[in-house]
Amino acid sequence: MFIKAAINGGTPSTVAAVPITPQQIALDVKRTRAAGADVVHFHARTGTGAQSIAPALLAQTITEIRSAAPDVMIGTTTGLWCTNGPTDRLEQIKNWTILPDFASVAFCEEGAAETAQLILDRGMILESAVWSVDDIPALLASRDTLEANVRVLIEPMDDDADGAVEHAREIAARLLAAGVKCPLLYHGEGDTVWPVLRAALTDGHQIRIGFEDGLLLPDGSPADSNVALIQAARQEARLLKLRR
Repeated sequence: MFIKAAINGGTPSTVAAVPITPQQIALDVKRTRAAGADVVHFHARTGTGAQSIAPALLAQTITEIRSAAPDVMIGTTTGLWCTNGPTDRLEQIKNWTILPDFASVAFCEEGAAETAQLILDRGMILESAVWSVDDIPALLASRDTLEANVRVLIEPMDDDADGAVEHAREIAARLLAAGVKCPLLYHGEGDTVWPVLRAALTDGHQIRIGFEDGLLLPDGSPADSNVALIQAARQEARLLKLRR
């Protein structure tokens, strides 16, 4: 089982346990790795809680992480919502001075292929994301970068659990039929987090969990930390094995 922790994303800073400052993010990276996460995905956040890929803030955050958890594989977003558009995104990434191990590129966004190529050119590991079946053609067309992906993230946007699971599996089937060979990872959001995670485990794919995606444990109670979510995901995997 492969677990990717997504520790903050754009979850509001009003949620007390969500790490925002570089120091908080670094400590959470260390804790989630100790709890069983294989890799950790974070978003640098400004003093107001906004998401950012600004070179200076990213460098500060990664420096804190490397100090607290030097051996953890870490990645960040290249989300267009963190920038002023595709050109600005490329310029910011070109100016990153301290690099994460990997970066995520969403193929629903304008300029995704160019961003993916830049990630590789700068020496980072690439993971690509598709949010719906409509994103698949753009991903498959990016032949120069497709085979370099360490994984493809399948991120269904459905609000209902059944729809999210169905679409995750449909996307996976289409990617596999098209010859995509790298590992696949499903993750949901909000109410779909745990059903999609269970589907990924059932289907033999990688999973993602953390405050970026949801704030609740499987029983519906609030999670007090990303560590609690990681532990709950591991328990879900154990329960699934017992049912087989």
